[in-house]
Amino acid sequence: MLGGVFKKVLLVLLVVVVFQNWGKIERVFNPSQVVSEQVRANAHVVLYTTEWCGYCKQIRRFLDQKGIPYQQFDIEKDAQARKAYEALGGGGIPFVDVNGKLIRDYQPDQIMAALK
Repeated sequence: MLGGVFKKVLLVLLVVVVFQNWGKIERVFNPSQVVSEQVRANAHVVLYTTEWCGYCKQIRRFLDQKGIPYQQFDIEKDAQARKAYEALGGGGIPFVDVNGKLIRDYQPDQIMAALK
């Protein structure tokens, strides 16, 4: 009986870990979506997010799929990040600074254009 509960807990944990890291896992199986090494080396991407934001999760997954490095700041948990976010104009989340270009909402095409 205890073994069955343990197996169920392990299965739930596995599902959670896979879900949280899906972008990285997908990149392993679909390397054609990874951007060039030069683009990655020159990328300066900063995400202003919250923990509960679904579009923020989509942006992280998108960047992970493309192999693009980024810094992430939770504007609800980090006062300095909140000040930086407001100084840049704020106005909703996700808020992304890609090489100095400010992008609001989930806009993968605009992120890719700003990286080039």
